[in-house]
Amino acid sequence: MKNVGEAPQEELATGERSTRNRVVRSVLDHGPSTVSELAQRLGLTQAAVRRHLDVLAADGIVEARERRVYGARTRGRPAKVFALTDCGREAFDQSYDELAVDALRWIGEREGGDEAIAAFARARIAAQAASYREAVEAAAPEERAQALARALSADGYAATARSAPHPQQGEQLCQHHCPVAHAAERFPQLCEAETEFFAELLGTHVQRLATIAHGDGVCTTYIPKSSTVSRAAGASPPPKPPKPPESSKTPRTSGAKSEKPSPRIHNATASASTAGRNPA
Repeated sequence: MKNVGEAPQEELATGERSTRNRVVRSVLDHGPSTVSELAQRLGLTQAAVRRHLDVLAADGIVEARERRVYGARTRGRPAKVFALTDCGREAFDQSYDELAVDALRWIGEREGGDEAIAAFARARIAAQAASYREAVEAAAPEERAQALARALSADGYAATARSAPHPQQGEQLCQHHCPVAHAAERFPQLCEAETEFFAELLGTHVQRLATIAHGDGVCTTYIPKSSTVSRAAGASPPPKPPKPPESSKTPRTSGAKSEKPSPRIHNATASASTAGRNPA
């Protein structure tokens, strides 16, 4: 028989775990976040958020880092944000990582090296393309980045689209989760094929600024503003995308060499190959 005080203690512990899970999920869905942002999203006090983050950091689920700055850096120190660690991401849809890596390694060794892996990556994207194409083509040109973000979120990528920082004229497509991040870390062809597909789907060049597989907290793709409208109207080409920010984190070493983009797809994939062979 339970003591009178046990039930409330169990309920309190359960409530703490539930709130902690909400904190982790919010970081996954929205990317690296400050204490203030988490408190506002979850309806908690900043003190409560810090308490949960301290526990999560001690468990190796989240880590503190400086917020990456895109474009011109403002005065003052960058805000401290909390991002998921590899351990934290493992709880989300990554139970088959090693199987995927072994399969890709086998393809590379038996079927033609990097070229075979790249062909597999493109075939994988092509098999998933229908739903993305339908969502994007049904949207108005100025809303296609948002439509793509919604379609990606439905497949577990926790994606958002937002305006790029001033003075850039365009949007940033942010994927806060990548179900194949560990495989893409070793085989960047997965990221390159995805970037090629985004360029073809949106009708313009795009540039990968950051990737989870490369050690960043979020996969970020720059999309020039009104690219589809400008092309249709015969207007001048969109402005050049921003340079990728310098990373304070040492890039991870990939276990396989990436293929060099062929001349046929060079323009569409230039950004992918210069961003550390970025992720899916």
